[in-house]
Amino acid sequence: MLKNEIVNDYYKSLNGNYEDLIKSYINEEPFPNIELKNFFNEEFLNKVLNEFPDLSKKRSENYNNKNEIKFANNDYNNFSPNIKLIFNYLNSDEFILFLQSITSIKEKLIADKALNGGGLHEIKRGGLLKIHTDFNRHPSLELDRRLNVLIYLNKDWEESYGGHLQLWDKDMKNCKKKYLPEFNKMVVFGTTDFSNHGHPDSLSCPDNRSRKSLATYYYSNGRPKEEIINRQLKNRTNFKDREGFGNETNTKDENFKDFLRNLNFYQSLKKIEKKFFRTGKSKRDRENK
Repeated sequence: MLKNEIVNDYYKSLNGNYEDLIKSYINEEPFPNIELKNFFNEEFLNKVLNEFPDLSKKRSENYNNKNEIKFANNDYNNFSPNIKLIFNYLNSDEFILFLQSITSIKEKLIADKALNGGGLHEIKRGGLLKIHTDFNRHPSLELDRRLNVLIYLNKDWEESYGGHLQLWDKDMKNCKKKYLPEFNKMVVFGTTDFSNHGHPDSLSCPDNRSRKSLATYYYSNGRPKEEIINRQLKNRTNFKDREGFGNETNTKDENFKDFLRNLNFYQSLKKIEKKFFRTGKSKRDRENK
């Protein structure tokens, strides 16, 4: 039912024949990703856009530092009806099966209905999000983060405004892909310790415009070992300098903590904390602790 109301007729007509999408996703550089234009029914997505609040005037996370200047809100219970509806679809078995098919991920994908780090995102003029890799484990469950899905809601978005989603190579030497955050564009990409992404340059849109997007993340119980550097290192967002842009991010020297994180005793304590004490922590606490 949801699919008939929400998804564009073209994608419905594929009826599970996703061979071209699978090839595109697997073969894209610098890591598996795909751009899906006009995935949603335009009339429906217009309703979502019309209901998108000004996050600077709503109780939201306000990030304002060297690495990120943005607003975020994942309070599903206070979302408007059509925004709830699109997240219901993104968390549905139907959509997860679509993701499972086009990405060829073998482990069963699981939606994060709590929208940890996801939900509504808004960046205003002057805002940015430096290149980074995401936290690779669920904040409170023993699950591995595998996919990001980003949906853009920006009509008549000009190249000069910036805000492109940039995908950088493993060594942070070259930007291999740029996606303009245009209305009804959905980008799906794998989340690993090597999937460097962000939009590192200040947004230059008019003062009365902003870069609006929806974000959901998907997990699995287990993942290929080659997707992470060291399972015991800190589960955090890792910001990185681009080649030729020295000291553009704030990074922490945690060599001693990383040493502790490799100890069995420390790992056992963290598992206990995660199981019994993490529930209810804010996104900021989960990522930056």
